[in-house]
Amino acid sequence: MTTIFSDIEGNSSSAPAIDYTALGSDIMERVETLALHTEQTGIMTRTYLTAAHRGAASQIAVWMREAGMTVRCDASGNVIGRYEGTDPSSAIVMTGSHFDTVRNGGKYDGPLGILLPIGCIAGWSRQGRRFPFPIEVVAFCEEEGVRFKAPLLGSRAIAGTFDNRVLDNVDEDGVTMREAMLAEGLDPAQLPCAAMSKGSIAAYLEVHIEQGPVLLEENRALGVVTAISGSSRFMLELEGVAGHAGTVPMTLRHDAAMAGAEVALYIEQRCNASPGLVGTVGQFNVPDGAGNVIPGRAVMSIDIRAGADALRSDAVDDIQAKITHICTRRGIHANINKTYEAVSVGCADWLQQRLTDSMQRNGCAPRSLPSGAGHDGMIIATIAPIAMLFVRCGNGGISHNPGETMSAEDAALASRVFVDFVENFSVPTTQ
Repeated sequence: MTTIFSDIEGNSSSAPAIDYTALGSDIMERVETLALHTEQTGIMTRTYLTAAHRGAASQIAVWMREAGMTVRCDASGNVIGRYEGTDPSSAIVMTGSHFDTVRNGGKYDGPLGILLPIGCIAGWSRQGRRFPFPIEVVAFCEEEGVRFKAPLLGSRAIAGTFDNRVLDNVDEDGVTMREAMLAEGLDPAQLPCAAMSKGSIAAYLEVHIEQGPVLLEENRALGVVTAISGSSRFMLELEGVAGHAGTVPMTLRHDAAMAGAEVALYIEQRCNASPGLVGTVGQFNVPDGAGNVIPGRAVMSIDIRAGADALRSDAVDDIQAKITHICTRRGIHANINKTYEAVSVGCADWLQQRLTDSMQRNGCAPRSLPSGAGHDGMIIATIAPIAMLFVRCGNGGISHNPGETMSAEDAALASRVFVDFVENFSVPTTQ
């Protein structure tokens, strides 16, 4: 691997070194500032194209400009900061993450991957350093899919895979996505102009909190992501027969809720048996239920994920077969509706190695792990090689939760690794 130090413009020997301790603290302070842009005071909720979303976008743009970047906003609402290279025509190194949140979520999921590179670029700007390639930091406008039930909108716009049918999706107030975009001054007709071509991005690196307990349990600050797990999601509707809770014998019941409970327990059993496979029943409802009525209907969500698509597919087949078996035995009618399907996306081997090298040069023992959560990188992977650097979560590793946290020390170390990665970046002759 060749480095690019000889190609960096600016006299770095006399320039101020980046103070990583101060940078880590600054990242944490900016996370708090960004969290002020929320839809409800005291609760971290920032969904697509709301006033809170607009305020966060404006604040991010200010920080990008202060760091020495030019800033543009595309038709989806992505905020993109560009730190120009000595060869403006060169393929870019892209980094970033999303700035929308789930409802009552955490402060670090997404913003860390925006604020960290902004801080690092500010350090290079003070030093007068430029690289042969431009660097673009993308604050993706929408990843979570909360308001309009359509996730990963910002990365899909850049990858050229934005599905225009979702423009007709409505929020809880009956506002369509198209109407919301127009109200914010965004023109849906210009969405194709946001797309970037294959070859225009040399590499994409996303820094993100792990959103899990693995690094915390192993007392490791950082990890290199091997793949973003594929996901299969379903809504299962079970129709039985409602009846009096006191008069129908157990052997004669067609209890939809009990059938659902048995399905849920099987999902737990099946996924426990295969390392790397996870299954979740995040919603379980008994519509119009009452304490003295045998449930005649139950509705539940099913989410199956794995880093290997074959492992996930086999589990889905087994679960569907078990649903059929359970419902036949219990006299229940089942309707299974697939709501989402995403294949596993591997991170580029050569970029994983570059991140590993950067970690080792900064005193971090290498640790590779898959991402069970979806990320914008899985969409960008359709047009560019991707990598992800995980940063340890505190508080048991919880995420999508107000208790989500991390430390300034880990932010500082992640910044060191990010800087090292960029300063030693080059595209291999063969990938």
